[in-house]
Amino acid sequence: MNSKLKKIVLILFLAVIIALYNYYDLGKYITFENLKSQKELLSNFTEKNLSLSILAYSLLYVVTVAFGFPGATILTLAAGAIFGLVVGTILVSFASTIGASINFLISRYLLRESFQKKFSDKLGSINKGIQEDGAFYLFTLRMVPIFPFFLINLLMGLTRIPLVTFFVVSQVGMLMGTIVYVNAGTQLGRIVTPKDIFSIKLILSFALLGILPILAKTILNYVKGRKYISKYKKPKHFDYNLIAIGAGSAGLVTSYIAATVRAKVALIEKHKMGGDCLNTGCVPSKALIAVSKKVHLAKKANEFGLDMVKTDFRFESIMERVAGVVKKIEPHDSVERYTNLGVECISGNAKIISPFEIEVNGKVLTTRSIVVATGASPLVPPIPGIENISYLTSDNLWDLRKMPKKLVVLGGGPIGCELAQCFLRLGANVTIIEMAPSLLVREDKDVADYITETFSKEGMHLLVGYKATQFLKENGKNFIVCESGEEIKKIEFDEVLLALGRKANTKGFGLEEMDVKLNANGTIQVDEYLRTNYPNMYACGDVAGPYQFTHVASHQAWYASVNALFSPFKKFKADYRVIPWTTFTDPEVARVGINEAEAKVQGIDYEVAKYEMEELDRAIADGETSGFMKVITPKGKDKILGVTIVGYHAGDLLAEYVLAMKYGLGLNKILGTIHTYPTMSEANKYLAGVWKKAHAPLELLEYVSKFHTWRRR
Repeated sequence: MNSKLKKIVLILFLAVIIALYNYYDLGKYITFENLKSQKELLSNFTEKNLSLSILAYSLLYVVTVAFGFPGATILTLAAGAIFGLVVGTILVSFASTIGASINFLISRYLLRESFQKKFSDKLGSINKGIQEDGAFYLFTLRMVPIFPFFLINLLMGLTRIPLVTFFVVSQVGMLMGTIVYVNAGTQLGRIVTPKDIFSIKLILSFALLGILPILAKTILNYVKGRKYISKYKKPKHFDYNLIAIGAGSAGLVTSYIAATVRAKVALIEKHKMGGDCLNTGCVPSKALIAVSKKVHLAKKANEFGLDMVKTDFRFESIMERVAGVVKKIEPHDSVERYTNLGVECISGNAKIISPFEIEVNGKVLTTRSIVVATGASPLVPPIPGIENISYLTSDNLWDLRKMPKKLVVLGGGPIGCELAQCFLRLGANVTIIEMAPSLLVREDKDVADYITETFSKEGMHLLVGYKATQFLKENGKNFIVCESGEEIKKIEFDEVLLALGRKANTKGFGLEEMDVKLNANGTIQVDEYLRTNYPNMYACGDVAGPYQFTHVASHQAWYASVNALFSPFKKFKADYRVIPWTTFTDPEVARVGINEAEAKVQGIDYEVAKYEMEELDRAIADGETSGFMKVITPKGKDKILGVTIVGYHAGDLLAEYVLAMKYGLGLNKILGTIHTYPTMSEANKYLAGVWKKAHAPLELLEYVSKFHTWRRR
């Protein structure tokens, strides 16, 4: 018998049981009034036939709970009335858990597969929570009697919690509630109606039961924190409320917020204020992109009706201009500005020597809380021969003053693609080597293919699906060897740019000595409040992950600073529900939410609405018709699950969808919003229009057409 047939047989069996229950109206026997009237008879029978009574009662209870029939509460009271507190509690405890487990298994066998496919996005987060803290989560539900146990059984059956865990936790979690109800049953003679069960004493008991899980978790977290922090002596007085280590985006925002709420805060930076984003990342790269874009446009001058535009330039001047842009923005992140805001800025190497102490410049500073915001550094792979060559990363690239004739970019992710296109447009012979099957591997295939085609048309050499295996020096020339299957290529280069991602900066300032926990990818392990395993130490930004974006670092910094300053009185869980990002190639690639590939993996029944930028009036006028935009929605609904935009200023166009997703606005709302004409933002409205057209009420429109025909007569 195959699995599908087994499920059909089980469903039929369940249907028969439920039908018989309803047909014979068996529920009328399990009522409070019936229990009251038959109490003496049942007690007498039990005295003479104890074993048979226990067996029959247990079986009845198991079946009632397993099939979700009403009456479990009455049967629990009956246990106290007939068997007494001790025996009744034991019977109910085991019978209820066995019945719940059967109910759990029925749900898992019949429903989990289909629910996992249909609601994988929602169940994914639940399953993650179950995996990390499942026992406590179930224990909480069992302890609070306002949640119907039948629904809890069904819900848990849909998750990946093990049966043994479910059984044991249910047994323990329901025990206190069972005792309360069985005890009430022993007082059956004093109870006139079921409402009498909820006397003041019992209500207070249930309120205490509801508080117990929260109290238990608080104590558990305290004990776990004390395991690490108790090794260190807590100062009687603190120099600071908070010290942030690292003056990149995360550290700057952390200290800014702390100063805003009048806390005494210090910010320690060993190198330059502004971190990677200002000095070696976002700012200089966008300045270089801007120049390369203008050079590219100049080369296409004839498309705009211009006969010729000269594009002579000195690469050194371009790089000096990039450095000048950084200088202009530096005051925004300067020591002077943050000092005026109330932050004590300290230049030096920080060393965490205890959860309350940081050593810097030979002086020990005490603090109530610490926020680690040390960022990340370019990843340098252990490729044989790399020690014999000089290589570029996003850190030292900006020191270049001579244009490389032959540039190899190792890595086809966002950083690699952005910088490769820049140097290509400025005249370098550029080759990208990417081990994955496509560029921008996190994006959909049509997006990656579009960027790949754009790069190829501009003259870039692309080796996708190739793994770099060796660096060589031969006759004074540099070579990189890469392989794809049995094919081997040997490529000459003047400069090689390593763009293979970034690794968290966690070494050299005390984390190892204090046994601060790290994730498998090297980032600091933090909970939902951004706490490390030390309750007063927090981490945010690239050093914590999971997203290594400047805007996410700033976002996390708010939670880290507020939680560090106001916990345990008030704390907030970091919210990652709507995270946008942009790859600043030309055309740009911007995304928020899921894409098609992720929707398929999650088993979501989705549909796609797509709009081509070549149809937009403003794009035509500007000569920027490259790209498209698409939105992912559930079948038949206008809820936005994700948006991908490929095109001119895609990152700016994305903002409207980020806002819509954050506050639950659908495509109908975007369609009903006035957008200025002619602007690029109209594309958002037209994309919503594409979705609306696909969901036009055709049958209703037929009647409307007939109505208008009738009116013309």
